[in-house]
Amino acid sequence: MAKLPKMTAALLAATMTFAAATPVVAQGPGRYDDQPGAHGNGGPANGAHGNPNPPHAQPVHRGGPVMVPPGRMKMYRNVRVIRPHGHWYAGYGRYVRDEDAYKWLAFTAITLAVLDTLSEAQQRAHEQAQILATTAPLNETIVWHDGGASGSVVAVREGTSSGGRYCREFQQAVTIGGKTEQAYGNACQQPDGAWEIVSTGE
Repeated sequence: MAKLPKMTAALLAATMTFAAATPVVAQGPGRYDDQPGAHGNGGPANGAHGNPNPPHAQPVHRGGPVMVPPGRMKMYRNVRVIRPHGHWYAGYGRYVRDEDAYKWLAFTAITLAVLDTLSEAQQRAHEQAQILATTAPLNETIVWHDGGASGSVVAVREGTSSGGRYCREFQQAVTIGGKTEQAYGNACQQPDGAWEIVSTGE
């Protein structure tokens, strides 16, 4: 388990609906279909997370729609940056500029409402755990603690998309004030090393 350093800064808010754009179809253990126009399962393969329905019947995002306040979504070098919750700032994790954080900016799409209650330092610590989880061995939990908040990120599955990209499924948890929220997301790496989120859920 890795502990992360503290960090710092700002905030914003309002309302608009976001729907994930590129679906993913799980094709058994370690297989993802990331082709546009495919019918996505919105999450783990083989009925994981207690889902008895076949993969082709599932939406890309599970749970209710994610509300993205105006001004909380932007494009950076063909990466959609979405921060419906928490602080709005440049960069990701310990990287304070978008150009330095480019490879991981898409992970802002795996969101938790509890981020609204975190300080920027806590939010950045959580993001840094996500960065570390992209290269950590499978099932190695990256844990962070900052003041009264803590969280974890773990890569639970990896594989190759039908387009030949390396993909991983991540599970996140954040706890503050005795309240824990969890989310997951599937991400595939692009040829330039940047990650693209292909499905999310709670």
